Amino acid sequence: MISWYSLTVPDVLDEIQSELFINCMNALHCGQLRQYLSVLILAHLALYAKTVDYSITRAVFGSPLRLTASHRTAGAVSSLTFRGVEFINSFDHGRELQSALSFDGLGECYNPTEAGSNPDDRGDATSSRLLSAQARGSRLTTVTDMAFWLRPGQPYPQGCGGRHEFTTAQNTTLTGGYQIRKHITLGAAGIPNAIEYAATFTIPNPHRSATYEFATAYMPPEFTALFTFDPATGKLAPLSDGRDEHAAGEQPLPVILATPDRTSAMGVWSPDPKASYGRFRFLNNPRLPGWNTVKWNCVFRAKDVQPGQWSNRCFIAVGTVDEVVRALSTLSARRP
Repeated sequence: MISWYSLTVPDVLDEIQSELFINCMNALHCGQLRQYLSVLILAHLALYAKTVDYSITRAVFGSPLRLTASHRTAGAVSSLTFRGVEFINSFDHGRELQSALSFDGLGECYNPTEAGSNPDDRGDATSSRLLSAQARGSRLTTVTDMAFWLRPGQPYPQGCGGRHEFTTAQNTTLTGGYQIRKHITLGAAGIPNAIEYAATFTIPNPHRSATYEFATAYMPPEFTALFTFDPATGKLAPLSDGRDEHAAGEQPLPVILATPDRTSAMGVWSPDPKASYGRFRFLNNPRLPGWNTVKWNCVFRAKDVQPGQWSNRCFIAVGTVDEVVRALSTLSARRP
């Protein structure tokens, strides 16, 4: 008996050919065999999707910096560790370090999301489709057909984004051809603790407006110290969580999120001056371990969007607060 769960996908395909050639003696038997093999293939692929990761690693200041994307999250980054600290919360398919889009002021009601959909919840499967992935050296490349955050017709009683007349999902399919091709490079621009996050989005339909949440990282709740970084002066300044300023939590300066002792931090900067940077805290669920999180995002907006492709870059830095500030200062000076 074949040990299917110990095989790789190519192994499974080879075994299918062998089994059909050897055992398919007549039409009835052949049909039964195909049905049997189909069940085994689906079971194997489900296990494969659950367990396969794509990781890249680089030595940074004497410690490994490891970034991992997974099939579970359709290629979105599910883990980033440095000096024994995990920087990413991957509680459900809306967390991770990933990209998301929204259109026409509809918010989550028309919201292609790299890692998957709201109904995927905390499960091992994703509604997004990982079309290709490659991890080689310090570089990760993925292509993903992003799922809409809500399933077609899913109720949204609070109202969709800024258009409260809509109270259900406005997408009519689970995916709509909104694809992301991204390249993540460790040690960007020769800076050991800098990470380049470059992506190209395929937009299949015209829209009056678009919000590109180009990169967002949901982080563990311990990263409660929030700062802005001013590239013009190199100055660091404390930052509120945004709830006392405006609902979006965005402002024009790059942000850094850190632990209170400043020993672990992550910051983001884009060479594109049109970027805005958000920061948010979600710390109100003490009964569900892993739910609480903080996040930053690097955001772009556009109007009169036509079908085609749109590309940009954000740079991420990790380390202590001082190390992150130095990396962002060097990046903003070099403007790679």
